[in-house]
Amino acid sequence: MFEENYKAVVLGAGESGVGAALLYKSRGIEVFVSDYGKIAEKYKIELEEHAIPYEEGTHSTSVILRASEVVKSPGIPEKAPIMQAIREQGIPVISEIELAGRYLRGKVIGITGSNGKTTTTMWLHHILSEAGLRVGLAGNVGFSLARQVITDDQPEYFVVELSSFQLDDMYQFRVHIALLMNITPDHLDRYHYNFEEYALAKMRILQNQTEEDAFIYWGEDEFVSRYVMMHQPMPMHLLPFLTYPQVGSAADKSDDNMMRLHFEGKSFEFPIDQLALQGPHNLQNAMAASIAALHIGVSEEVLTRALKDFVNVPHRLEKVGVLDGVRYINDSKATNISSTYYALRTMTTPYVLILGGEDKGNDYLDITEQIVSGARGLIFLTTDVLKLYKAFHGKVKHIASALSMEEAIAHARQMAQPGDTVLLSPACASFDLFTSYIHRGDCFREIVQDLIRKQGKHD
Repeated sequence: MFEENYKAVVLGAGESGVGAALLYKSRGIEVFVSDYGKIAEKYKIELEEHAIPYEEGTHSTSVILRASEVVKSPGIPEKAPIMQAIREQGIPVISEIELAGRYLRGKVIGITGSNGKTTTTMWLHHILSEAGLRVGLAGNVGFSLARQVITDDQPEYFVVELSSFQLDDMYQFRVHIALLMNITPDHLDRYHYNFEEYALAKMRILQNQTEEDAFIYWGEDEFVSRYVMMHQPMPMHLLPFLTYPQVGSAADKSDDNMMRLHFEGKSFEFPIDQLALQGPHNLQNAMAASIAALHIGVSEEVLTRALKDFVNVPHRLEKVGVLDGVRYINDSKATNISSTYYALRTMTTPYVLILGGEDKGNDYLDITEQIVSGARGLIFLTTDVLKLYKAFHGKVKHIASALSMEEAIAHARQMAQPGDTVLLSPACASFDLFTSYIHRGDCFREIVQDLIRKQGKHD
């Protein structure tokens, strides 16, 4: 059907794919967009306005395999038939981030890790914006980086959240300031159930750093600490942060509950109980963002203010409301065991936990002890409950399963008592019942808030 020999092909027509297509088009490069699913109407309109040919609901192999370069959406697995065909043909495959890097003028602050990267990305963006810097937001949040480098009038800094999938297809892209929050098992289904393979994908964030660059990392992470030790000397500035007093760290926690920064001749202290976001994981997020900000030259006055007034992103420990004396918290972004572990550590009341979805090789033993000691009930929101029942049957008094958010919340209302918390923190991907973690979290919020409104009318 498409007979022209397109130079570039973009697989996936979401924000990153359309951004990549627009960038190719702006540089006079022929491009074809192919999405095996349905393309959102707003992106169809944009592609048509720029005369970029596209297809949806299929991949035309005869066209795609004539490309000289393919930009792949991070969500497309290597085992997909179209990817296997592309690899067999030897066609170069890159990420949208890699493509954008060819035209990027500002400096890149890249944030990766299994948990905390979105919050840290948004918090750092907030700090730099408060400091009056021109700063872009890209990667898994904000607009496509490729879209933002189409013009020469670019921000001074780009704060870019980078997943392991994006890093897999990055080769020449340079991250000037790299933040690595932690590495815990996640997405193992995409890495042959091999933790080391997944962890090494995260370390690709460092692959093009020079002595002018900086690496900010959690010094208590076993894999990262071992990696740094094994690869000494490393060219970049090493700026580790730790949650206990430690000589040589760029940031640590004092015995009197202060976050302390001390590196490059700089010194800064901040009371932990005044951070906008509380909990041990948010202390780590604040440390990483603060090191990056001070390294760039943000003033202590601005940093102090921005650490206090930041508002967290939706779907990450988001307070939804109180219904029948029970708090409801949306942590739909917790798509792995480690994220749910951190969420459970913030619980100060008995709770009903909504758990489950598309399992990515989870080991529920990592959160069993916390759940057994703190959960009043469990609700498995998934089409595949067998693994969850095997992990928790007989260990928690109240267990139910649900195939919709309405059903899950109805079970939660029966289990929870006044003063409790209902926590949506699934530890799984959303794709068995929802289109994304955002869709899942939006459903949770909308149903709870609708129930609150209805109750208010009857009071």
